[in-house]
Formats: sequence, C-alpha cells, structure tokens
Amino acid sequence: MLKRFLSLALLFALALGLTLGLSNCTNQSLNTSQTSDSKEFTIWWNEGYFPEETEAIRKIVGDWEKASGKKANLTIYSEKDLAREVNNAIANNVTPDVLYSYSADFNLIPRLAWDGKLADVSDVIEPIKDVFLPSALSAVSYQNNLTQKRGYFAIPIAQQANHIHYWQDLLKQQGLTKADIPKDWNRFWQFWQALQAKARANQDTKQIYGLGMPMSNTATDTFFQFEYFLEAYGLKLLDQQGQLQLDQPQVRQGIVAALKQYADLYKTGFVPPKAVEWGDPDNNVSFLSRGVLMSANPSLSIPVSQKQDQEIYLNKIATVGFPNKLSGAPMDYKVALKQAVIFESSTQKQAAKEFLTYLTKPENLGAYIQGSQARFFPVMPKLLDDPFWKKSKDPHISVAIQQFSRALPFPHTLNPAYSQVQLQNVWGAAIQSIARSEASPEQAAETAIAKIKQIFADWK
Repeated sequence: MLKRFLSLALLFALALGLTLGLSNCTNQSLNTSQTSDSKEFTIWWNEGYFPEETEAIRKIVGDWEKASGKKANLTIYSEKDLAREVNNAIANNVTPDVLYSYSADFNLIPRLAWDGKLADVSDVIEPIKDVFLPSALSAVSYQNNLTQKRGYFAIPIAQQANHIHYWQDLLKQQGLTKADIPKDWNRFWQFWQALQAKARANQDTKQIYGLGMPMSNTATDTFFQFEYFLEAYGLKLLDQQGQLQLDQPQVRQGIVAALKQYADLYKTGFVPPKAVEWGDPDNNVSFLSRGVLMSANPSLSIPVSQKQDQEIYLNKIATVGFPNKLSGAPMDYKVALKQAVIFESSTQKQAAKEFLTYLTKPENLGAYIQGSQARFFPVMPKLLDDPFWKKSKDPHISVAIQQFSRALPFPHTLNPAYSQVQLQNVWGAAIQSIARSEASPEQAAETAIAKIKQIFADWK
C-alpha cells in the first residue's frame, strides 16, 4: 500500500515539475510557430496544473479569434519560466499585451500598477461590475503613483484560499472521525501532535509525522500558511489606510507568539525535518506519500491530484476548515485573487480589452475555472450556480465553498508595499531561522519587523 502512495506522490511531483520548470520544449515549439511581428497581439499565459485548464484557455483564445476576426499570439509558459520571461520583458521594455500569472498578484502586479506600467481596465470592469464579488474588485483596485489616481488595473480571474487535508482512514484506525477534530485553535494543533504518537504505533506508519507545514524561506506556501496564523491571533499589520501597525505593542507581542507557535510545530518534532528546505510542491508530496497525517495547502491541488482514484479522493483524503481563532470567532480566510493585466506599453490595448471582455463572459470564465479542477474558485457568484459547484456533494469542494464565504484579501490590497514582503518571503525567513535554532522568536520577530519597515520606507 505504501508503495502505491509513493508512486502517486512521485507522479504528482513529476506533474508539478513539468508545470513549474520543465516546459521549455513546449514553449520553444510554440515560439517557432509564431511570427516576430511586433504589432501582433500577444498573450502570455500560465500553464495549467492540469491539462484541462490549458486546453480551456486555448479554446477560449481560438473562439475569440473566430468571433473577432483578429489573430492572437498565445504563448503558454510554466510558472517558473513565466516569471523569468516577464522580468526580462519588463527590463527590456518588450512586454506582451496581456499577462496572466499565478504568482503575479502577490509579487508583481501591485508594483507594476504603482509604477504606472499597467493599463487602466476600468472600462472593461465597469459594465460588468455587479457580476464580480466585491472582494475580487477590491483586490484589483490599485493606486497609480504616476497619476495619483486609483483604478482597476487588472481583471479578476479566479481566487485561491488555504485548505487543510488529512488522511481520514488513519483517523479511523484510531477510532476517530471528523467530528473529533477540535475547533479550538490550540487544541486543533495538539490533536495532530497526539495523533502522531498513536499512528507511529502502527508498523505501516511508524515514520509518519503529524503535520506537513512548510518551514522554508523558498516556499511561498510558508507565508501563505503564516498569514492564517496572524489572522488567528487577531493581528492587523496594516490599518484600513494601509499604514503599518508594527509599533503597536500588542501587534509585536502577537507576531512573536504566532512565530513561536508555528515554528514550534517543527522544533518539537511534529513536522518532517526537511520542511526547512521545502519548495512549494514538497508538502503535497509528503502528504501523498503518507509522510504526514495532515497538511495545509493554498489550493485543493492535493485531493484533486488523486481524482482518478475515487477511493483515495472520496474515502481516504478529507478536507476540513481551519479552527476558530484564538478569540473563538470563526476563521476568516485570506484569499489570493488571480489576475490578468494589460501592459501600458501595449500597442494593442483595444484588442487586449476586447479579448478580456470576451474571457469574462460567464460561460467562458466558468469553463476556464472548471478546467482547474477546483484548484481555483470563481470570482463571479453566478458561476457557483453551475452543478459543478452548486450543492456539490464533493467532500472537498463543499468545504472550500464554505471557506470562501468568509474571504478576506491579503494585506497588499491595502498597501502595495506589502507585496515585497511576500516577494522576499520575510515571514518564511523568520520561521526558518527559528526552526533551525538560529534565532529566538523574539529575535526573528524583530528582524522581520525591521525588514518590513524598511521595505515600506523604500517603496516610493
């Protein structure tokens, strides 16, 4: 049985590897079939984690070409390659007309909007403003520092939240069910720690760990997870005007406590030792290889990767919401909004806007989001009426829908400078330093706070 799960995990890792960094051959074959005409309308798009997602965007672009009579030069890049190509394009001022990247909302789009390098797409959004979630619209409302005006500088495409997955068959072995999982914040984490010792009494799971939490400064998952700890502690690092609150004594104390609790999961032996070196796919692989009982993950990619095996998908992997905050209030879920943008330098703005208008037709955007196999969720409430989502009996989607009903934007929507905190993975570095015993929680907090304050001071 373990070999079977290991094989599944390796296949999943391979799939992620292909998505994240091994798509050069595909990109080269695409590029050789494209012209070098600088007036050609160009789209750079993130390769889907699943073939259906990539196929969906290809079909939408093809259908738009037929409907509009215009030609689009679509290039599909892996996430890793896309980040490199976009940075090179910006540096050399040879940007595409349209860009869609999974990670750009965290670390690129806020900066580009601030610097005046993105086209205002308010004329695309305003006519259909009512069909979007208010949280989605707030996430694409940016300040342009050149014009000193705020506007819509991106189109919301999809949203992504943090989910917790566990092996329910291993709970059953201990005579436990989902109902036994505590909703209290501290007891929730203690539950998995206690379960580790019980599971290790079994020969098949004697090496298992209770928690699959990333502890590195390279995994974006680390800061995504830690933002939920900050939320659990009731910490607001920015006020509604986007001003830092880090000098408030209760905020500093809360950061120290949150860092200590997160890193202590590792230091007390309940997280795999290599978690301090993990990249983004590694918690997925550790879970799927039965190396951990539970793992949090910023999408439903863990269960979705096993959809072809309905026994694993439906009966072995389970999804559960986060526990209540320390105050006892239900958790609010920080949600990342995936966004498409048009560069201000584009000579094809009209075609770009026409394409994004076509893409945001509910039938088109709905088909694209479903192609992600529920890794991403709709930003239009109307799309949730589709049988794929509505009253879903899917054990993972139904839990996720409840989570998205309590969505919060990430702090960079209040101040774009916070995007650099995410880009530099300040929280990941602090957690890693504590986990490796290179710094105390107090020292790590002071270093992180000083770094964040410097980032904000340097922003302009």
